[in-house]
Amino acid sequence: MKGSLIIVSYFALGVLSGIFNWIPLECLPDNISFYALCGLMFSVGLSIGHDPQTIQNFRTLNPRLVLLPIGTILGTLSAALLISLLLHHRTIPECMAIGSGFGYYSLSSIFITEYKGAELGTVALLSNIAREIITLLCAPLMVRWFGNLAPISSGGATTMDTTLPIITQTAGQEFVIVSIFHGFIVDFSVPFLVTFFCLM
Repeated sequence: MKGSLIIVSYFALGVLSGIFNWIPLECLPDNISFYALCGLMFSVGLSIGHDPQTIQNFRTLNPRLVLLPIGTILGTLSAALLISLLLHHRTIPECMAIGSGFGYYSLSSIFITEYKGAELGTVALLSNIAREIITLLCAPLMVRWFGNLAPISSGGATTMDTTLPIITQTAGQEFVIVSIFHGFIVDFSVPFLVTFFCLM
């Protein structure tokens, strides 16, 4: 939990730095978040490469774990459907499109903005950021209450990049490959599902 709070504190510090212009935008490279993510992925890859047990775990990956990304997709869409019944000012396809982002805010919000307008795109952005932040903050509690696969499912498409370090820390190194596999499958489904529901 302490690690999650530190991560969110850095996020808040970045927001404040931008609002109060503590670090001028001209001083930053254009794709700073991309470079930071690349550095993060390099660190995760380095730890996997140095641990032969992780590679062995990939070879012995339980075929039933293929059901995890399918369960994440179906569970998220079911929740979006239920929520749409409570939000009378939003249609079912709109709520399903937002849910289909699975935490992949950079792509899903662009698609939704293009098809449905800036207002729904902003809702999608905030919804998917919230999913990621909840996973970062609550991963230790999820592992304790629901098991090692819970933060992986909660993270959605983010489990192969931004939430991977906290999942590795809380669920264990043996779940790195499961998390990356899960993130890849869910990530791959985002453009198809978002487009499908936006066109309904």
